[in-house]
Order: sequence, then structure tokens, then C-alpha cells
Amino acid sequence: MLQNWIKKRIESVENKSFKLIQSGHLWKAFNILFKTLRIAISVLLIAFFLNYILGIFPWTNNVATYTLKLFLDPIISMGNGILHFLPSLAFLIVIFLVTRYLLKLIKLLFTGLQNGDIIIKNFYPDWAMPTFRILRILVIAFALVIAYPYIPGSSSSAFKGVSVFMGLLLSLGSSSFISNVIAGYSLTYRRAFIRGDRIKVNESDGFVEEQSLLVTRLRSLKAEEIVIPNSVLINSSILNYTSCAKEQGLVMHTVVGIGYETPWRQVDAMLKLAADRTEGLLKDPPPYVLKLSLGDFAVNYEINAFCSDVSRMHFFYNDLHQNILDVFNENNVQIMTPAYVMDPPEPKVVPEDQWNTPVKAGTRDEGREMRGER
Repeated sequence: MLQNWIKKRIESVENKSFKLIQSGHLWKAFNILFKTLRIAISVLLIAFFLNYILGIFPWTNNVATYTLKLFLDPIISMGNGILHFLPSLAFLIVIFLVTRYLLKLIKLLFTGLQNGDIIIKNFYPDWAMPTFRILRILVIAFALVIAYPYIPGSSSSAFKGVSVFMGLLLSLGSSSFISNVIAGYSLTYRRAFIRGDRIKVNESDGFVEEQSLLVTRLRSLKAEEIVIPNSVLINSSILNYTSCAKEQGLVMHTVVGIGYETPWRQVDAMLKLAADRTEGLLKDPPPYVLKLSLGDFAVNYEINAFCSDVSRMHFFYNDLHQNILDVFNENNVQIMTPAYVMDPPEPKVVPEDQWNTPVKAGTRDEGREMRGER
């Protein structure tokens, strides 16, 4: 009966606090309190029973007094300690509740910023949760500083020694951890990239899958997971393909070397035609051609074309190169190798009747003979 009444009262407290106070936690606290009281009452009953039995006989009267003091002195000391600690306990509870509700209010604010319900000028939504985590650490640290003098045993030498030892262990063993955390926050506020961007860091190229405090995970074009420590990212140059691609378009480019005997206007037109044939490249802005250098044997032309879908860049490059080869073969213009001694008797272009030459599929025995196997 009493249990059901207490349970109903606890559930009413949860509803009145808008579920800020969980009934399950309160019920566990009451269970612990009841068990403690039951054990204490059992010990007292046993002590009084022994005192009564031993006190009946004169020769055991001193034993009875000693036995009673043996049980009562610790309880009296604990009771006095609890009574003296009650003001400090009340202060610690107040600090705990104020800190908890303050963190809930701060999280509610930054959740609104993250979802776009609350807008602050020059504050980006992806800054919301990292900023909340920083403020949470500061609020908890401030609360601990205020609560420290009221913690039992905080003024003892042993407590101070353990605190110094733990601080020393953290300072010696967490240097790389702290550097990665600071680098992670620095990358967030620098906005070098966001989740979903395609970036290149040193030799690693891929899409940002996750950015945590310690590491950043990329998914490569071959579906490989690349894990890069944030301390490496903060000290490396980051090439972001996505940041301006949607608004301005990313410029794709490739270089071909063409002999001096071919008019440059014709080369420009052929390269632009190849870019125009490539699906996925933007028509506006139109592609353009640059003459990068006048080499010893050829002019180096660079075709530049815009695209907005960076996830398919490697396919666009493949199609662009195929179209360049086709257009130059159609016009009998030779693409020069980097360097050569003299022109061959026949131009180095593929005749139109050989563009679709089928691939010969040799038998297994022929392949073994070519490799010298039996």
C-alpha cells in the first residue's frame, strides 16, 4: 500500500517537472534509502538484543556495555557527520540542479540554432553543437570549482594528493589527445569543409563522412574509409572541390600538346567541341582554351570546362579525354608526345575505319604460350 502511494507521488513529480526529473531515478533512490534504513534498523535491534541478554548477568554486564558501544559509536559518529554535512549537501544539490537545468536550456538554444529555428547573424548552424560542447565543459568546470570546498574530505592531504596525481597523469598522457581535440574545433570554426564535401588532403581524396573531435573520416572514390587525425588536417593544405562548385562551378582542365603546323584557332575549336560533347559539363559559362606554353616541339593547350557535380568528376574526365581523341582523329590532327626526334612517315592518328576495331580474345593455350607456360 505504502509502495503504491510512493510510486504515484513520484510519477506526479515527473509530470509536474515536465519530465526533467525522471521517476525511475527517484524510485531507485528510494529503494537504496529503504535498504539502508532496513540494514541500520536490523543492526540496532541485534545490538540492543545482545545488550539486553548480556546485561542480565552481572559477569557479562561489562561485555554488554562494550558491545553496545561497539555498534553505537560508529552510528553516532556517522550521524554527527551527516548532520554536519547536511548544509554542504544541500548546497551541492542546489549546484547540481542549477547546473543541470542550465545545461538543458543551453542545449535547447543551440538545438534551435542547429535546426535553423533560431538565427544569429554570422553564426553557422554547423557551429551549434561544437559550441554547446565547449560551453558544457566550461559550465561543468565552473560548477566543480564552486562545489569543491563542500565535497567531503576535499581539505584532506590525501584528497589533494590524489587530485595532483590525476592532473599530472592527464597532462602527461593526453598531449596528442588534446591537440587533436583543439584541431577538431579549429577545423569546425574555420569551415574548411563540411560533411558531404569532396576534399583532398595530401594524397587522400574522398568525401567527408564524419568529422569528430579526434579524427575526420573520408570515403574514397573506391569506397575505402580514410581516417585522418585532426592534428594532421590542421597542418595540411586542404583542397575542397565542393565549396564553390554548386554556385560558381568547378573548372575541370586537361592539357594536350599539338604541333606548330596546326593553326591554334583550329585547336581551340576542336577542344571546345570535345568539351561540348561531354555530358555533365556546363554550357554556361562556356568552356575556354589557354595556351600554357610554347614547347620545343608542340604548343601546350589547356581546355577548361565547368561542372557542378564533383562526385562524377572522374567520369567527366574520362568522357572528355575520349571526345578529345575522337575529335582530333576526325580532323586528322596529331596529338604530340612530350618529346620526339622526328616525324614518322605516317601520321600518328587512328583512321576512322579502325575506331571500332574488335578486341581479339585469345584462347587459354595461346595465352600460356605467350607467357612461356606449358
